[in-house]
Amino acid sequence: MTGFNTRAIHAGQEPDPATGAVIPPVHLTTTYKQDGVGGLRGGYEYSRSANPTRDTLQTALASLEQGTRGMTFASGLAAEDTLLRTVCRPGDQVVLGGDAYGGTYRLISRVLEPWGVTHTPVDLNDLDAVRAAVAPENVRVVWCETPSNPLLNVSDIAALAEIVHASGTLLVVDNTFASPYLQQPLTLGADVVVHSTTKYLGGHSDVVGGALVVADAELGERLAYHQNAMGAVNGPFDAWLVLRSLKTLGVRMDRHSANAGRIAEWLLAHPAVGDVLYPGLPQHRNHDIAAKQMSGFGGMISFRLKAGEEAALRVCERAQLFTLAESLGGVESLIEHPHRMTHASAAGSPLEVPADLVRLSVGIEDVDDLLADLDQALS
Repeated sequence: MTGFNTRAIHAGQEPDPATGAVIPPVHLTTTYKQDGVGGLRGGYEYSRSANPTRDTLQTALASLEQGTRGMTFASGLAAEDTLLRTVCRPGDQVVLGGDAYGGTYRLISRVLEPWGVTHTPVDLNDLDAVRAAVAPENVRVVWCETPSNPLLNVSDIAALAEIVHASGTLLVVDNTFASPYLQQPLTLGADVVVHSTTKYLGGHSDVVGGALVVADAELGERLAYHQNAMGAVNGPFDAWLVLRSLKTLGVRMDRHSANAGRIAEWLLAHPAVGDVLYPGLPQHRNHDIAAKQMSGFGGMISFRLKAGEEAALRVCERAQLFTLAESLGGVESLIEHPHRMTHASAAGSPLEVPADLVRLSVGIEDVDDLLADLDQALS
């Protein structure tokens, strides 16, 4: 198998046989001429079912995650919804990491639960608690984010896979924070990888999308059927934007990780800052696990203010180079207050995040400029 960066540039992306164009074209078409009734060229008949640009992206993502099949969607939540409605039925249960993304929690607790799919939040670092949680026969999925959003917990994917598979359950890993450049969960035993391609895979804050990559071909067939039947696919131009960005994923993640490492160490020494949550710090409770299963620690940092929620809000408001905005993973640095912004839907639940927490998506700007901005915001 060729190296990651080579696959990011070439997997599924051969020069166009008709023109020699080295960049895959954007196929802006809804339908395809048939050579007689049922005579499909390359299997294409309607772009909800299949589109060459989307197929190219799906092939590339499957290669990068070392899976058998990739599928892309209109958003990360559309990917999650398609997955959960494919593998779950009324009466089934999802075991959810105790600090999952607020949107995932909202989808499961407020959309799927009225249809009979329940959930149990569990600390995925407590392997005995995981064993107990997957014991009931109706558990279909263990949902893991690693690193998690926004508390940057890291779960041992291989250890979870051993426990989960012993119970006949699927292990789903949201790999959005790490990206396949830093971590490939399928190679560690996960069954399905989920991405919000809006984030690091898109990388430029200009496209919304989601993806699933699977290890098992039969599950891939089932998911592909539902992808078409439910129809929440991404358009060809959105697919092309992500495909373009994959080519620089490796070099971007190197810079994100380097900048975040510098900033995490700086925050650790700041008198206004309490906890700094970054897997690259030796003080992080899961640092050894992260070092074992990741090739780098990524660009996401969360930290807590000693003076509480109001101090956290002031930092968010005073930051200038760090833009106050939701989302993450773009080339520009962002700052947000998860308790009131991205994770507001988890307020009052077991997944509620601390009110004194600030989350940074560290971009690829000059790190000294980013440090100067944080210095003035914290002063």
